[in-house]
Amino acid sequence: MSGSAARAWVEGWRRAWPARDADAIGALYSGGAVFQSHPFRELQSPAAYAEWAFAEQRSVELRFGDPIVDGDRAAVEWWAVITSTGGSVETIAGVSLLRFDREGRVIEQRDAWNSADGRVELPHWAR
Repeated sequence: MSGSAARAWVEGWRRAWPARDADAIGALYSGGAVFQSHPFRELQSPAAYAEWAFAEQRSVELRFGDPIVDGDRAAVEWWAVITSTGGSVETIAGVSLLRFDREGRVIEQRDAWNSADGRVELPHWAR
């Protein structure tokens, strides 16, 4: 189940992030999901995070790696180049550590990532 759940999570983010669709992001998670978008940030709901993050973004180009799955857990690497509403460009690369419920929704997500100004190509990172 977690392999298909992880692939569904990737596809959900792949579609919803460029569309800035916070509701579609929220639908990937259980109602009480633990969501931490960065090790030093407070927990918040996935939809609230997406709404906040997407508000500052004009466009995004992204890639995801193949999920690494073990039982109800998965790790997924990702890379994105974000153009802000003000026109600045930032590259972020990271990994999401996920845990799924029996229905395939995320019940826990913890992300670790780093960023750099401008566009940084990472051809070996994700696809």
